[in-house]
Amino acid sequence: MTHDHSHDDDHHRDDHDHHDADHWREHGIKIIPGNALDPNTAQTPGMNRATAINNARAGAEKIWAGTVTIHANAKTGAHHHGDLESIIYVVKGKARMRWGENLEFVAEAGPGDFIYVPPYVPHQEINASRDETLECVLVRSGQEPVVVNLDIEPVEKPEEVLWKDPIHR
Repeated sequence: MTHDHSHDDDHHRDDHDHHDADHWREHGIKIIPGNALDPNTAQTPGMNRATAINNARAGAEKIWAGTVTIHANAKTGAHHHGDLESIIYVVKGKARMRWGENLEFVAEAGPGDFIYVPPYVPHQEINASRDETLECVLVRSGQEPVVVNLDIEPVEKPEEVLWKDPIHR
């Protein structure tokens, strides 16, 4: 035997949904268009980082996400990101990562690959292509744009490739 409490349930649900709608409109899912990223974040020569998700833009409290573009043939200087964990997803191009006390370890990643960088690991990002831009999505475990540039003599010397577009020659 079933009891029909639909009238009471519906009344309660309507009040609840109305309250939730306002709450979830403000505190629900956010879409950040790819063409609306914020370049005002910590930068390392030879690469361009842009913020998609952070506290100010989306209300995120524990993670940061954005894009990083490394110019053709560019190599960053050695750096680490403090106690933050980083995940890099390669969208386009070929990434070479060097890491260690003297950047003695090396591995490469291509489109579709994920790269995990633990806290405090000295590393260098290298665009392994001489003519193609390396495009990645970057996710970090915190909000602070921590980039600690290190005084390590890299195996592959950093190179900053100056950006030239058709408008500003």
